[in-house]
Amino acid sequence: MNSATGSTGHSTGRSGGRSGGSPIGVLIVDDDALVRAGLSMILGGVPEIAVLGEAADGDEVPALVERHRPDIVLMDIRMPKVDGLSATERLRARPRPPEVVILTTFHADAQVLRALRAGAAGFLLKDTPPGELVGAIRRVAEGEPILSPAVTRQLISHVADSAPGDRQGRARALLDRLSEREVEVALAVGRGGSNAEIAAELFMSVATVKAHVSRILTKMELNNRVQIALTVHDAGHG
Repeated sequence: MNSATGSTGHSTGRSGGRSGGSPIGVLIVDDDALVRAGLSMILGGVPEIAVLGEAADGDEVPALVERHRPDIVLMDIRMPKVDGLSATERLRARPRPPEVVILTTFHADAQVLRALRAGAAGFLLKDTPPGELVGAIRRVAEGEPILSPAVTRQLISHVADSAPGDRQGRARALLDRLSEREVEVALAVGRGGSNAEIAAELFMSVATVKAHVSRILTKMELNNRVQIALTVHDAGHG
């Protein structure tokens, strides 16, 4: 398959939301043709997933996203012209952007951490077994995190990331937007708690926890739970 082409008949219409029965539209972005071919072969055999296109560099991504409206972009970090970090930042700045999952060969990588701060939904190692890869795509499509805050904290530790004063100040200002109860939920998310664990800890229903998380994301202008965990860490609560 040409690096900048793909099926045009399976667009999921991201701007209008993915309908319940439509396949999960995926765009693969990696400068290694063998990686792209391998991922296409794996995902192409899953009925509920449609590989909408491939790109060999981040500079090809905007046009392909505009054409195919994928639900998820599998994004390599290191590419020759526009790297995955820059491409992710640009995508996440779009109205109703696709989710981005970073593809990497490193467990702990400063570029991966920066991509998570930019709004990536998580990261997957390139040697992730096919079953886990498919499961991760399903979870992202359903709005579930594939990267736990605990793993995020481990990543932060491995790359020796610390919040400079300006980032710490911004994180604390974001937490100040929350109610007292929402702060409790945000801190619990930062500790790696699932919705069920947070509900038990804070004596509320899972539905209430989900509602709090949704309001937290809105008030703090964040994309996902990983960013909540990063903000909690930056504010000095990690």
